[in-house]
Amino acid sequence: MHPAGLAAAGTPRQRKWPSKRRIPVSQPGMADPHQLFDDTSSAQSQGYRAQRAPGGLGYPAASASPQAAFLADPVSNMAMAYGSSLAAQGKELVDKNIDRFIPVTKLKYYFAVDTMYVGKKLGLLVFPYLHQDWEVQYQQDTPVAPRFDVNAPDLYIPAMAFITYVLVAGLALGTQDRFSPDLLGLQASSALAWLTLEVLAILLSLYLVTVNTDLTTIDLVAFLGYKYVGMIGGVLMGLLFGKIGYYLVLGWCCVSIFVFMIRTLRLKILAEAAAEGVPVRGARNQLRMYLTMAVAAAQPLLMYWLTFHLVR
Repeated sequence: MHPAGLAAAGTPRQRKWPSKRRIPVSQPGMADPHQLFDDTSSAQSQGYRAQRAPGGLGYPAASASPQAAFLADPVSNMAMAYGSSLAAQGKELVDKNIDRFIPVTKLKYYFAVDTMYVGKKLGLLVFPYLHQDWEVQYQQDTPVAPRFDVNAPDLYIPAMAFITYVLVAGLALGTQDRFSPDLLGLQASSALAWLTLEVLAILLSLYLVTVNTDLTTIDLVAFLGYKYVGMIGGVLMGLLFGKIGYYLVLGWCCVSIFVFMIRTLRLKILAEAAAEGVPVRGARNQLRMYLTMAVAAAQPLLMYWLTFHLVR
C-alpha cells in the first residue's frame, strides 16, 4: 500500500471547521462587488448642493458668462428704450390735453404763497378799513406772485377755508347730536353749488354789461372764496358763546367782506371803464357800479344762509 494510504488509514480523520470569511468593507471610493447597479444618489445630492451653494437661499447663481450677458443686454436695453419713449409720449399727450381743461401753469401762480402772505391776507380780510393801497403790482405786464403782493388773489386761503368750514360744520352738527355723513356731504355740496352759481351769474353779468376786464374765472373763485374765513369765525364763536357770539362775529366779518369786495372789484371793473373813457355818470358805468355792489352785497347774505342752522 502507499504510505500515504497507510497514514490515512492508521490515524483518525480530523474535522474541518469552517473558516471565517472576512467581508471586505466598502470604502467611499470603491463600489460593492456584489451590487448590481452603482449608487449615484450621493453623487447627485453632492452635485445638487454644489449647484445651490453659490446662489444662496436655494436659488441658482446668476450666469456671468459673456454669452448670457450678450444675449440679455440687447433685450433689456431695447425694453428700457421703448419704455422711456412711451413714457415721454404719454407725458407730452397728458400735458397737451390737461392744459385745455385745467390751466396748471396758471394755478401754480395762485398757490405761490408763504406764511407771511397768509397772515397779512387774513388780517386784511378781517380789518380792511385801514388798508390804503389796493392796486395789484405788475412786473413786465405780469402780476407778481401773491407772496410778494398782499392785494393779489390766491386760491390757497379759499381752498383751506372751505375744507375748514366743512370740518367746523361737522363739529357743530356733532355737538347738537345731528351729525351724519349724508348731512355733512349736503353741507359741502350746497356750499360748492352756491359758489358755482355765483361765478356763473357774475360771468353772465359781465358779458351782458360788456365789461372788458382782466378779471378771470379763477380770480372770481378766489375773491368769492374769501367769505369762508368769516363763516368759520362766526360758527366757532357760536359754539363757544352761543348765538350772541355768532351774530357779533359774523356781523363784523360780513361788513369786512363787503368793504373788501367793493374796494377790490371796483379796481377790476370800474378802472377799466375809466381807462376806456366812459363818463363817470354814464349809463353803462352805472350798471358796472350796480354789478360791483350786487356782488359785494351777496357775500354777507350767503355767509348767513350757509351758517345760521349750525348754531342753536
